[in-house]
Amino acid sequence: MQKIRLDTLEYSQLIELLGGIYEHSPWVAEQLYAEGISQADNDIDQLASRMKAIVDATDDRAKLALLCAHPELAGKLAIAGDLTAESTAEQASAGLDKCSEAEFAQFSQLNTAYQEKFSHPFIIAVRGLARGDILAAFQARINNDPQTEFTTALAEVHKIARLRLEQLI
Repeated sequence: MQKIRLDTLEYSQLIELLGGIYEHSPWVAEQLYAEGISQADNDIDQLASRMKAIVDATDDRAKLALLCAHPELAGKLAIAGDLTAESTAEQASAGLDKCSEAEFAQFSQLNTAYQEKFSHPFIIAVRGLARGDILAAFQARINNDPQTEFTTALAEVHKIARLRLEQLI
């Protein structure tokens, strides 16, 4: 398989390729393109770092919108089959598509409580984790204070983006 050379892509090609790295937030890829793409961006570490820096440079309102763009884990969108292809694959890799009725009920309860407390969905990079690991993290993190959880959720978004880049490139 030939390596993708980002520095040779037109705007629309780059946005199509990288627009979903951050869930429903093509503005990250748009900003990346606006800042200029060089040969150095063909290195995944460089690319991930630049995309992370773009997100980190935004205000808290934009970061909250980014967090809110993520679906609930084993939530309504997953049940309805309305997740992005990336989120569907990620949640399936952790077995969230095979939850028992009791596990779905537990996720539903935690999703509601978490959303009410933090005003954004619970976010964790699920690839490589089992349902039990995710539920344990969910139960632990719901006790965080809002600033700690905001920071933790954003760090998880960056992990997800990095994993998506690794899979793509």
